[in-house]
Amino acid sequence: MFSFFRKKPPTPPTAPAPAAPLPVEQPVQPAAAPAPLPVAVPGPVPAVLPVVAPPVPEPRKGWLDKLKAGLRKTGASIATVFTGTQIDDALYEDLETALLMADTGVKATEHLLADLKKRVKEQKTTDPAAVKALLAEAITDLLKPLQKPLVIGEHKPTVIMVAGVNGAGKTTSIGKLTRHLANGNATVLLAAADTFRAAAREQLAVWADRNTVDIITQEGGDPAAVSFDAVTAGRARGRDVVLVDTAGRLPTQLHLMEELRKIKRVGQKADATPLHEVLLVIDGTTGQNALTQVKAFDDALQLTGLIITKLDGTAKGGVICAIARERPVPIYFIGVGEKLEDLETFNAREFAQALLN
Repeated sequence: MFSFFRKKPPTPPTAPAPAAPLPVEQPVQPAAAPAPLPVAVPGPVPAVLPVVAPPVPEPRKGWLDKLKAGLRKTGASIATVFTGTQIDDALYEDLETALLMADTGVKATEHLLADLKKRVKEQKTTDPAAVKALLAEAITDLLKPLQKPLVIGEHKPTVIMVAGVNGAGKTTSIGKLTRHLANGNATVLLAAADTFRAAAREQLAVWADRNTVDIITQEGGDPAAVSFDAVTAGRARGRDVVLVDTAGRLPTQLHLMEELRKIKRVGQKADATPLHEVLLVIDGTTGQNALTQVKAFDDALQLTGLIITKLDGTAKGGVICAIARERPVPIYFIGVGEKLEDLETFNAREFAQALLN
């Protein structure tokens, strides 16, 4: 789920080992005759080795099934390209159209097609089904730079500010992330710094109650002041993580974007260091608009990670490839539903396989 940093305890001094007893002379055994070497039987050698994915760990199989179901609409249009056809220019043209329709973006689509053609040529593939497997490998390699763990424990508390536009699922994602951290034995303190939206404080309080964690709130208070108080309280109470919720906003709302910068500056004063993590929650159903949001918030806040929500029931899941190609901010978590367990760590190979299955 996430990396948990802990200092190594000092190594205790070791007691001197007792003297070994004198060896007892054993009778010499005759050497065994060497076993005959096996005789190799020549057989046919396959021209191309199949691409075999490593087995999925047991705990994540249920999650992978949910991810496949969530990406079914995206993957269906891409997978049909490889059904009963030949490997020719028409196949690549159809694949280009399918990738663009899945909001993969022009740059990522061009990259994937060039990479795929290279792999097909190198492996001399003639089966369209094998080309599909090679495309999964190409997508995996494109997305691997985004697969990084959220590190908790190197700082205490680790301060995480969460931003996003209205309706992206930001507050819900904070509740789910709190559950993940608690499952990893991390203690969490929530900061209700979204004082702009009505009932936002109450909504976050519900998630705090569900996860049995403390919450810092101020009715009608300044968001930056709430953030400052939460970081100070988190340090005083010995919490591992302080999660700061912020008001949803559009990148074009310049006064609200400036408020985010203020929260970040004040948080740094409270902790005497830069915020350890600045996460953006984006709605996976918005397609290329999600990429626009990543660019705008990254320019304003220098994002350290992403949480991508609502990948269930959308035909726009390819936007992750566009993000990897044009603004490769790490993706810590992806979500495919409303339940607490429907948020899971991002794995490039799992996503590629689910996308094309």
